[in-house]
This record gives sequence, structure tokens and C-alpha cells, in this order.
Amino acid sequence: MKIEKKIRCSWCEKNELYRNYHDTEWGQPAFNDDYLFELLLLETFQAGLSWYTILAKRENFRLAFDNFDYLKISKYKSDKIELLLNDSGIVRHKLKINAAVINAQMFICIQAEYGSFSNYIWQFVDKKPVINMPQNTADINATSALSNLISKDLKSKNFKFVGSTVVYSFLQAVGIINDHVADCWVRNL
Repeated sequence: MKIEKKIRCSWCEKNELYRNYHDTEWGQPAFNDDYLFELLLLETFQAGLSWYTILAKRENFRLAFDNFDYLKISKYKSDKIELLLNDSGIVRHKLKINAAVINAQMFICIQAEYGSFSNYIWQFVDKKPVINMPQNTADINATSALSNLISKDLKSKNFKFVGSTVVYSFLQAVGIINDHVADCWVRNL
């Protein structure tokens, strides 16, 4: 009996953690604000680092940041920030930690204005994912006109660590952009 190997995007073949994230989350359209905030927070911490570094620390981030509860995070004061700066289980970067607090506050403002963050972020694509057709991972962009536009808009709303590359990565993660390579088994789920 022949066992058929699943074809995946090559970037995720590092280990089972990466494969599981790729197979169950990456590129799947997400509309839940709690999940969108979680991915936004994690992507902002990725800036300048590998996604694998962040993914491997995801559960530590979950514990440190109150299960990614943006209502709680928006109220963090200096004592909590100091605890985070001393937490070796996460990325201890003062500007990124402060950005998480500011971004949580701005996230809540967007919810108040648009009804949900999901409504806000998905409006940029008329609630329809952008379907790219990369043949291999070398064909996948780091930015796009869409990520440039959203980055600029988020910055105008006082979000931090939301450059175009971070935003593009976020859009991929939450399925607004589908960059699964053409022969990836997850592509058309």
C-alpha cells in the first residue's frame, strides 16, 4: 500500500509545529475579532524575526498576554509591562510590548467605528480573499499595494509596528490573501 505524501508550501516543512500551523490556520479566512487580534499581536512581534520564533513562543505569549484579551491588554500599566519585559518566554522588546497595548486600544476604537475589526479589515477586499497563484515560495511577495494601503491606514489610526511587510504577513495568516503555492493541498480548502 502506497502512502501519498501531502504537497505543502515548502516554508512549512521545518517541523510538525510549522506543518500544523500551515495545514490548519495559515491562509484560512478568519473573521473572529479575538483571533484576528491574536494574529495581529503575534505578527507585530515578528517584525525583524522569523515567524517560527514567534510560533514556537505562541503559548508563552498567550499566557503572558492574558489569552490575547485586547480589553485587558488595552489597560496594561507600567507594572504589567515590566513583568512582560522580564518574561523570558516571549520576545522582550519594550517598543513591541508598548505597541501591543496601543494596538489593543486602537483595535477597540476600530470595533466601535466599524462594528468589528473584521468588518474593517475585510472591507479592503470586499470580504473576498485575494487569491494569488504562486508556483513556489519564491513567487510570494513580501508586500503588495493592498498591504501598503492597509499599513498606511492602520498607521493613520495610531497602530504601531504595522509596516507593509508585517501587514502582508498578517493578511496571509488570516486568509485575506491566499498565497498557498499552486500544488499545495491546503490551497482550495
